[in-house]
Amino acid sequence: MILSRGKAKEALEWTRGVLARLGLTLNEKKTSIRDARQERFDFLGYTFGPHFSRRTGREYIGCSPSKKSVNRARKNVRAHLAPNNVACWEDVRDRLNQKLQGWKAYFRLGSPWKAFEVLDEHVEERVRHFLRRRHKVPSPGTGQFSMTRIYGELGVLRLRGPLRVARS
Repeated sequence: MILSRGKAKEALEWTRGVLARLGLTLNEKKTSIRDARQERFDFLGYTFGPHFSRRTGREYIGCSPSKKSVNRARKNVRAHLAPNNVACWEDVRDRLNQKLQGWKAYFRLGSPWKAFEVLDEHVEERVRHFLRRRHKVPSPGTGQFSMTRIYGELGVLRLRGPLRVARS
């Protein structure tokens, strides 16, 4: 990715020249010029382009995890918490936390909060379903496996940070 202010074609030609001197070529199918002020594009798991501030509502140029990356992480969580995973809860939780920590570290740049929110909700739902099935709980399990228990006592990593519980 090369970022420029209005001289994208010149930058592309310069890059082609440098690569030619090194004996390399650009993959023309993957090479394109985009205006990040007008359109979004995906690169290395991120979506770059116009975003809107959650705080002010104003538009800004930024990056966030791409929908494809979020869906891939969701599939990974679902596969890990499948019925065929018969390991003890501590091993299941530790491996799940490793995956979530890696995803969080890679996507810490930009504006990952919406993606973190989506993934946290998915993880909570899948962990609850996994434990309900494992412990043969006939109800939806929200009482026995509440959000505070999943992210607290059971030790699942929450991407948005620690759960803050209102105290009375």
